[in-house]
Amino acid sequence: MKLDWKSCLIVGISAFVLYLCIHYWGSITAFLGVVLSAASTLIMGAVIAYVVNILMSFYERKLAPKSTNSLWVRSRRTVCMMLAFLTVVIALVLLVQLIVPQLVDCFDKLAAALVKAVPEVYRWLDERLNLSEYLREQNVAFSLPETSDGWRTLLEKSANVLMTGVGGVMNVAVTVTTSLFGTIITLFMSLIFACNILASKEKLGDQFTRLLTRVIGEKMMRIFKHILEVLDSCFHSYIVGQLIEALILGTLCALGMLILRLDYALMIGALIGVMALIPIAGAYIGAAVGAIMLFSVEPIKAVIFLIWILVLQQVEGNLIYPRTVGSTLHLPGLWVLAAVTIGGGVMGITGMLLFVPLTAAVYRLLGEWVNQHNGRSLVEAIAAIDDDVPAIEVRKPMEKEPAKEKSAAPKAVAVNVNRVQNGKRGKRR
Repeated sequence: MKLDWKSCLIVGISAFVLYLCIHYWGSITAFLGVVLSAASTLIMGAVIAYVVNILMSFYERKLAPKSTNSLWVRSRRTVCMMLAFLTVVIALVLLVQLIVPQLVDCFDKLAAALVKAVPEVYRWLDERLNLSEYLREQNVAFSLPETSDGWRTLLEKSANVLMTGVGGVMNVAVTVTTSLFGTIITLFMSLIFACNILASKEKLGDQFTRLLTRVIGEKMMRIFKHILEVLDSCFHSYIVGQLIEALILGTLCALGMLILRLDYALMIGALIGVMALIPIAGAYIGAAVGAIMLFSVEPIKAVIFLIWILVLQQVEGNLIYPRTVGSTLHLPGLWVLAAVTIGGGVMGITGMLLFVPLTAAVYRLLGEWVNQHNGRSLVEAIAAIDDDVPAIEVRKPMEKEPAKEKSAAPKAVAVNVNRVQNGKRGKRR
């Protein structure tokens, strides 16, 4: 690396910017929080567009991609976009229809079982610990309802106390209504933004490439473009693989429960499939909810369900996951566990979903860098970054390729032949 005045100026500016970031870190984070909050609708729209684009690209590849019909060429993007959104809506409606009604029925059974179980537990504690006498000594008036109507009255009073403590029933109703209305408006605006992105994704990509190439230069743009391609490949493979795995796992779970004659087979199968989208932790969450639901029907059925889930988890971990997700991400299990743990601690369930493909992308890029710069330090690699940039062609729009120069050899040969022939004719004369 040559030390000239430009390099010193860049180092000085970088050090000054770093000092400002450290000194005004609180103000910077507050400003970034405001910007992200204001742009949350656009960010959500971009995420929706990326996910829906997977389905839209699939339909575009399958529905007459080589057709020359002018009407179909103009309307092809719109039709494929509508089919993609319709597929997502149908999937969500089916999940809600499968899960919500049976979940409500399960809660009703749990409430009925709780009415019978709580008095029994209270009597058991009173017989062994003299709980009623202790409460009498503490001047605590406590008695459990003996009928379902009494329990309903107690729950209504408890709900009224909680809502009044929050700020009154009217305030709670206004807060919930305002929040719901704001969520609907945000979702609607995000969908509009997503549709605009999908309708002109090629034009937006070309504009972004031209602008960034102008800012950072063609050589750095090649590196940045390669990083984006790796990120897109990892996220695309992860989303498609997780959806396929969730579908297979939920179907197998429901079929096994139907064979074993367990209740709530379709509902628990759908729940297990949805929870399977969360790596590692999702299966345990779905198994716990399913076991609680079956325990409300009959405890032995909950035990049978847990045994079946353990068997299914072994099949999923050894056969399904390696073929659907593991083979495309190429990420060892240790790094998957680390990504889920760190992502869950930072961003909750959203972090669990995002950090696995992000870790896979970083893992792949680091592997490429280590193989490319083997035996060279990081400082030396940065110093020689211009020489190590892969020769990836970045074509500028509206740039015509230079015409190939025609070879002059045939003309020269023709001229020589003509000269020889003319010379022979002169001699004959």
